[in-house]
Amino acid sequence: MDTAAHIARGVSDKAASDALRERLDRFRRIRAIVGASSGNLVEWYDFYAYAFTSIYFAAAFFPSGDQTSQLLATTGIFAAGFFMRPLGGWLFGWLADKHGRKSSMVISVLMMCAGSLMIALLPTHATIGLAAPALLLVARLAQGLSVGGEYGTAATYMSEIARKGTRGFYSSFQYVTLIGGQLLALLVLVILQQTLTVDQLKGWGWRIPFVIGALAAVVAMFLRRALQETASESTMHRKEAGSLVALLSHKRAVLVTFGLTMGGSLYFYTFTTYMQKYLVNTVKVPATTVSAIMTTCLVIFMFLQPVFGSLSDRIGRRNSLLLFGGLAVLAVVPIFGGLSTFSSVPATVAWILASLVIACFYTSISGVVKAELFPAEVRALGVGFPYAIGNAMFGGTAEYVALSMKANGYEQWFPWYVTVIVAVALVACVAMPDTRKHGYLDGDGKF
Repeated sequence: MDTAAHIARGVSDKAASDALRERLDRFRRIRAIVGASSGNLVEWYDFYAYAFTSIYFAAAFFPSGDQTSQLLATTGIFAAGFFMRPLGGWLFGWLADKHGRKSSMVISVLMMCAGSLMIALLPTHATIGLAAPALLLVARLAQGLSVGGEYGTAATYMSEIARKGTRGFYSSFQYVTLIGGQLLALLVLVILQQTLTVDQLKGWGWRIPFVIGALAAVVAMFLRRALQETASESTMHRKEAGSLVALLSHKRAVLVTFGLTMGGSLYFYTFTTYMQKYLVNTVKVPATTVSAIMTTCLVIFMFLQPVFGSLSDRIGRRNSLLLFGGLAVLAVVPIFGGLSTFSSVPATVAWILASLVIACFYTSISGVVKAELFPAEVRALGVGFPYAIGNAMFGGTAEYVALSMKANGYEQWFPWYVTVIVAVALVACVAMPDTRKHGYLDGDGKF
């Protein structure tokens, strides 16, 4: 009896110890996800603060022309920030693969802080003339470099810190915080619209979101400094680590990543950042009403990310992306048709939500599916660099292309442009391997 009781106690103690280790491990992973996500949220808040407040400060930096031409000028600078992303994707990808994910993430969030603080303190055209838009461009280029490095490194880190079978769920928090940053910028704008007059917003109120972003970046930096490194010393010391030559030996993965980004980024930016301007400038919905509509839609969109990420853990990333590509190709033109005439707020919300539900099949797994395509020594570079190029070419130019078409009388063709580019992403989905069997995080890594 004593022996049996001793064995039973031993089994019970071992079970309790295993349960404790499991809880501690889960807590460690969640803390790491929160730390990585905090910086991601701040970076995207800062980036979107520009997009949402440009409607108020456009005239301060570009005083001549009508509203569309002023928005076109500020949107051009927004797009210019995207064109720094490939350089950021390469630089921070190399840094993450060669010197660690944590160092790369800390530096990127500090660079975003500097760009936001610069915009907050910039004199206007009335004070320093053409130097004002020039300095605005410099600040946006710094932010573009930072965000270009943020995506690949954060996606890699969050994919590596999560366990097999839960990577879709945990990695979806990259877009939770990306959308959260966008939502936070929008919420700040709503509060300012409710507390300040239009003249005050155009005079000085637009600076407030950038001050908030700069302060939040300092907090995120300290959180990221406490993160656990996921890249091993042996991986970082390989001669292939962070090498473009080594990356190009994975041509299929690079092309698939680029193709997915083309359609996914253009679709995402069309129905989030550009949609606000479309409803105000084309459909003529009041700006305050549009802010309320987009806030509602983005909150729902944000909470859907873990649901669709978890779904990808069950049905596979490839199947999720095929659903995105197929549904988006069929839906873009009808959705724009439904939005073109404002009938009621609920109807507009329904159309936008329909577009965002389709987007969830891509956004929830955008980072992890690309991380699964590359080995550890070039993973951050492989995720970030092709993504940054595709995002600069198609995501960053979404608003510029749309507004240019509007200015030249061809606005009705923009939904067809989006449809064609999303069709390219669908081809990439078809060409992509099933990462459950042939991925570098879970499978054999041969494709």
